[in-house]
Amino acid sequence: MKKLIVSTLLLTSVFAFSQVTIQVEVSGLKNNKGHVIIGIYNSENTFLKKTFKGNIALIKHNKAIATFTNIPAGEYAVSVFHDENNNRKLDLNFMGIPKEEYASSNGAKGFMGPPKYGDALFKAYENKTVLIKI
Repeated sequence: MKKLIVSTLLLTSVFAFSQVTIQVEVSGLKNNKGHVIIGIYNSENTFLKKTFKGNIALIKHNKAIATFTNIPAGEYAVSVFHDENNNRKLDLNFMGIPKEEYASSNGAKGFMGPPKYGDALFKAYENKTVLIKI
């Protein structure tokens, strides 16, 4: 029993302190204008409001790639948008609907609103590549 408890504590501490790399690959962009803004979120409360980690990726051949290193192992969601006019914000029309292309991890889509964190959620307990098609 003592060995089981020690083994469990060691395994838990390995996951708690392990760091991973998350690479986000965005494809399906309609052109090479501007940049792709990428946000990683680590909680439902901050999803699409405040990023845990963010990056701006260059577009080449209608694709963009960003690499996030030293990320604590855990559960995350990713959201991206194609910032064609380089103003670093998702442009909306008068009804609040995005005018620029956007997508989330797992292909999560919202119904009458933005996607849900739980739909975009993925586990990263080892290095992970997240493929997102806009």
